[in-house]
Amino acid sequence: MADIPGAARAVLGPGPGRETVLTGRTWVSGHGALLVDDLGHEYVDLGSGTMTQLLGHAHPSVVAAVQQQAQELENVHDCPTPVRERAETALRRLLPGSLTSIAFFNTGSEAVEAAVRLVAAQAPAGRRRIAALRGGFHGKTRGSRSLVMWDVGTEPASAATMGYPAYCYRCPFGLSYPQCDVRCARLTVAQVVSRPDVAALVAEPVPGSAGVLVPPPEYWQIVADGCQQNDVVLVADEVLTGGGRVGAFLAASVLGFEPDVVILAKGLASGYPVSAVAATAAVGTAESWAAAGGTSTTYGGSTVPLAAAAATLTELANTPAGLGELVEIFADGLDRIGRAACVGEVRHLGLLGAIEVVHDRASRRPSPEMADRIVTGAAVRGVRVLPGGHMLRLAPPLVIEPGQLRHALDVLADVVTGMSTR
Repeated sequence: MADIPGAARAVLGPGPGRETVLTGRTWVSGHGALLVDDLGHEYVDLGSGTMTQLLGHAHPSVVAAVQQQAQELENVHDCPTPVRERAETALRRLLPGSLTSIAFFNTGSEAVEAAVRLVAAQAPAGRRRIAALRGGFHGKTRGSRSLVMWDVGTEPASAATMGYPAYCYRCPFGLSYPQCDVRCARLTVAQVVSRPDVAALVAEPVPGSAGVLVPPPEYWQIVADGCQQNDVVLVADEVLTGGGRVGAFLAASVLGFEPDVVILAKGLASGYPVSAVAATAAVGTAESWAAAGGTSTTYGGSTVPLAAAAATLTELANTPAGLGELVEIFADGLDRIGRAACVGEVRHLGLLGAIEVVHDRASRRPSPEMADRIVTGAAVRGVRVLPGGHMLRLAPPLVIEPGQLRHALDVLADVVTGMSTR
């Protein structure tokens, strides 16, 4: 583990995250796209906190809303409150008009489980199997983890039926796009969506933890059409992609399909614990929600987080959808990084990206060790990157200044290139 001061180590929880293990930084403040550690050093945050700070750290509108709400009312379970109405109204403005049933929760995992309960509650008897995609990530609670099998020794086999994501760089069929005819999508429909016992497919439009696997244009149209033809509920887990980072509020909109249910969390409330499930009227009926155990949670109606959500969503509604210059800088920086010998592939959609680190391009053998060294090396030079095995994940705030983004990517390019020449 990195050198962590004694006082900080004393309060550090057991089993800390990989970033803490690698860099040992103690964060004390943040503003915009910058973080400040306990020694006063500034870092450009290319991870937006835990991909939560779409508006950067300590956005004035969010801070003001939280301070005001904390003086008025904090928690009255799931009862109606003015701030709840403001948050829901702000969210409705950003969602497709077809998603009319909205329920607030605390975490992404909780929202995933709520969505699964909702689908199961309205599914006919004998048709309650939930399908997912291999390599997906939907949370850390037992229910959310049951959708996919984690590659760790303590996890039991998944109960879900799993389809294939569009992982073109490591195609499980040894094919290349477009000659492959998007076999991953067609087999997902044939082997999973077409099953008579499948009620729903829960999937990330862009699998994030798997390495920001941006699918070919046809992928989701094929899968969504298959769901519609087989009367399978399509649940888009947009915990990571929702909020505007990918060029629209939902990745589904960018990728050209309309889900029946959407799960949101990280982009909703600037780091405060708010998640949501939004469903069509046909799926999210009052009867279905009641049968699923209702939508009440102890903290799901907490007014201070909902105030943060209302302020965040209002600001996001005024953020340019295309993100223009920032996306160009991001794409250009990733392209330069992708030329390094230790980089197998870079992928991005809008301001969400991943760098796949390998021992060499010929073998494509993953190198988590080198990825760890890149994370540490970047931190030494004032740039924060999120580790993920042999993947480096990047998600800069939407409010990052062009010069800050360009500088951070230049630094990261230098670090990655340096690793390649060792």
